[in-house]
Amino acid sequence: MLRLPSTPRRHWQKQARDFGFHFHTLYGEPYWDESAYYQFSLKQIEQDLEAPTEEIHQMCLHVVNEVINDEQLLTKLAIPEQHWDLVSHSWRQQQPSLYSRLDFVYDGTHPAKLLENNADTPTSLYESGFWQWLWLADKVDSGELSRQADQFNSLQEKLIARLKEIARFYGVQQMHFACCKDTDEDRGTVQYLQDCAGEAGLSADFVYIEDIGISDTGYFTDLSNRPITDCFKLYPWEFILNEEFARYLPEAAVNWIEPPWKSILSNKGLLPLLWKYFPDHPNLLPAYFYGEAASASTEVLRWIKKPLFSREGANISMLAAGSETPLSDGPYGEEGFIIQAYCPLPRFGDNHTLIGSWLVDDQAAGISVREDASSITQDTSRYLPHIIL
Repeated sequence: MLRLPSTPRRHWQKQARDFGFHFHTLYGEPYWDESAYYQFSLKQIEQDLEAPTEEIHQMCLHVVNEVINDEQLLTKLAIPEQHWDLVSHSWRQQQPSLYSRLDFVYDGTHPAKLLENNADTPTSLYESGFWQWLWLADKVDSGELSRQADQFNSLQEKLIARLKEIARFYGVQQMHFACCKDTDEDRGTVQYLQDCAGEAGLSADFVYIEDIGISDTGYFTDLSNRPITDCFKLYPWEFILNEEFARYLPEAAVNWIEPPWKSILSNKGLLPLLWKYFPDHPNLLPAYFYGEAASASTEVLRWIKKPLFSREGANISMLAAGSETPLSDGPYGEEGFIIQAYCPLPRFGDNHTLIGSWLVDDQAAGISVREDASSITQDTSRYLPHIIL
């Protein structure tokens, strides 16, 4: 695993405008960064990332089944009791999932260690499935990279195939896609999925989350008063289940993507449950619910404390030698915390590097590489392309 310098393509910003990549710069700082790329061997990809990704995913599904059948675990994960039936029904009906991303600490040598499962609303999808592949094609065509260079990236073709499967499962030809207003990255992600849906033969309509209404008959509607029956929503279940309109969910009869059972996988409480059911797994870090630390391993000297619902690295702190040091602030924490053994991201120069490993349904589909001068990966952390050579 190498970080190698690269000359940015002279035309890439015009190309970004042409292809609608409007969030390549965030808050005045580069988000997409092609001044370097990461190089992996085929063995590193297949044995160290692809295989563990699919194995851990199956372990996560085992945890979902355990939680669904245990009211104490549902309570521990802070899933509102009034929505337990909604969540369990979606699991028992085998409502299909589209995609997710596992975030790993990986240095190219030691086993990849799972940090968390972004199972409900992962972004950086467009950059992973399309844009970095376009970068590779340009670099190979220009002769700057060998024609033997490849990329672990079947994300787009798998998304299209999976959307076809989901459409057949529900017997539909039309689907709504939704995200919040004033979020360029979210809108770009959803637009990319709309394009994939179009390739899958679906009619893909868009509505902002804030513009979804409720009809007199109890159905959710868009701004044209059309009923929303099948909807991909880039909006977290932990937000939805605690909002006023959540009381309409059981009767609104919407087929949601991602389905409600994904609220279990996107919860940081997944991490201590994985450690409970699969202790000492080589790709897991010791993890416990905060307050149950007495049972934690005494061999671990430093722990990272995370809220159950934290996003973009918010409200993280370090526990060491009986003291707690805040590492980031944010709005989370009232729902409870977990602790996870501290495992620092590998450093390449001054960059802390995180690997995101994508899944479409049950299949590993590619990776993304993010880096930051900070040890915490956030929404502004730079995205760099990768190759296999």
